[in-house]
Amino acid sequence: MATNKPVGDNARVGAVRKRSQTHNPSNDRWTKRDAETGQFMDQKADDKPFKGVRKED
Repeated sequence: MATNKPVGDNARVGAVRKRSQTHNPSNDRWTKRDAETGQFMDQKADDKPFKGVRKED
């Protein structure tokens, strides 16, 4: 029977808050943004999107 993970193991459940990601078609990479300031934060090294971060349209 399956069990829940222990409390306090820093395992996130659900989406990352106050973050979004958008696809950059010029270099085919995903870029993460801060939802409050709109500033770009990070860019993926591969062509796959960030896990757990909502996508912008």
